Amino acid sequence: MAGVGTREGTRVVLGHWRRSPFGPGAAGAFTDVMVERADGHRVLLAPTRAVADYVAAVYRFDEVRVVDVRVLTPPVAPGAVWRVEAGPLRLAVEVGRRTPLGWLLRAVPGPLAAAPAWAEAVDPVARRVLRGVSTRGSAGGGRREWYGARDVRSVTAATTSWDGLDLGPLAPVEPPVRFGFGSTPPAPSLVRVVSTVEAA
Repeated sequence: MAGVGTREGTRVVLGHWRRSPFGPGAAGAFTDVMVERADGHRVLLAPTRAVADYVAAVYRFDEVRVVDVRVLTPPVAPGAVWRVEAGPLRLAVEVGRRTPLGWLLRAVPGPLAAAPAWAEAVDPVARRVLRGVSTRGSAGGGRREWYGARDVRSVTAATTSWDGLDLGPLAPVEPPVRFGFGSTPPAPSLVRVVSTVEAA
């Protein structure tokens, strides 16, 4: 997931899911984008109706659009640029180096980091260290959701436009986005995460 802010006030959360129950192919890979405009209007840009319906049942939006989502995600390395075109949104994100938190997360064994029990245990720490961030909470419909972070890299630059209007240079994700129980880190970041949602 990539979370970035803009000087204009729009905040964008890009979800590039390599494995899921949705999307084409055996792995079900897909990309969706959650956008909160400067006035607080929350928009989901989803590639299919199935993805839109599922994500909208887990998170909260004022508007849901099914649009063509095209994404270029080169290998994660300093200087790599991820590019996304999704309906009215154009986004290019430059990947930076692994953060100190990223190095700590890399030291946690993969199966443990992805376990809901681990997300429960580290949630109090995450809430204190990163404003707006939580690793567990309600996923809508009475279900629960857990985020297992595996790595964090900084985002060093971004260009963002909406309906052709440049939204200005990269800025913190402030105020925190309001799609669900937690936001992305305030500092623009690319986070490798496992999302576990309780079955309805």
